[in-house]
Amino acid sequence: MTWSEADLPDLGGRTVLITGANSGLGLRSAQVLAAKGAHVFVGARSLERGRAAIAAIDGAAELLEIDLADLASVRKAAAEVRERTGDRLDVLMNNAGVMGTPKATTADGFELQIGTNHLGHAALTWLLMPALRGVPDARVVTLSSIAHRSGRIDVDDLNFERRGYNAAAAYAQSKLANLLFAIELDRRLLAAGETVISVAAHPGMTETDLAVNSARLRVPGPLGGAVSKVVSLGNKLITQSVERGALPQLYAATAPDVRGGEYFGPTGPGEVFGAPGRAKPRAAAVNPDLGRTLWQRSADLTGVSPDPE
Repeated sequence: MTWSEADLPDLGGRTVLITGANSGLGLRSAQVLAAKGAHVFVGARSLERGRAAIAAIDGAAELLEIDLADLASVRKAAAEVRERTGDRLDVLMNNAGVMGTPKATTADGFELQIGTNHLGHAALTWLLMPALRGVPDARVVTLSSIAHRSGRIDVDDLNFERRGYNAAAAYAQSKLANLLFAIELDRRLLAAGETVISVAAHPGMTETDLAVNSARLRVPGPLGGAVSKVVSLGNKLITQSVERGALPQLYAATAPDVRGGEYFGPTGPGEVFGAPGRAKPRAAAVNPDLGRTLWQRSADLTGVSPDPE
């Protein structure tokens, strides 16, 4: 498949919410979608960085303050989106994420990576389903990662309360959870006769702030700054550009041949680089029993009613 930003259709009249749209893949997606006529909600935890992102977008964009690591913030943001859009949202792009952080917890006591990357997005998706329902070609696009391949989910210990904490293992678990959630959501939408579709995407190896931020958090102080610079240089040498890395999620959000439950990523060797196309999830990611169990556990932890049930 050969597909580029130039192949996006006209998006006039469509409304998109992108979490983590103040930098990296989220910002690039916001820029491209707004340039094609979409009205984009720039989801950002930092208002300062969110305003800077708005200034870098040529098109209709507005700021939405949201911290995925705080369910009170997620609830407030979802209510604002529903009010501002008149309950009409065409695309929800669950893009925000943290990677490889030292052991820490969210405002609600969840391990930071599963709490931010999965639980916050699950809650947001459920809370926004009334705004997506009934909108022609409405989509939920959830970002996973090739790291999901090494992920192991312990549904009874998502927060590493019994297991020894390992930053890479926690990240891989969260990315497997993202993919499981996207596929389980699609199963339930189909069973309920809904027209909303749920898909997933991953960027391969892309030059974003995730690795640099992870290094800065893990090595604080002056040494952390030096390590971050080394990681940033390594990123540039072994990764593809953000423009290329954002293509799978842009394809998932806009291409006319996308079907619910699909997964998109780079099509080169190992799905690391290359043009966007259909990616291959590992077997655990499509396991319906694991998907159902994670779905219910996520609802129990967040206290948000799943939609659809």
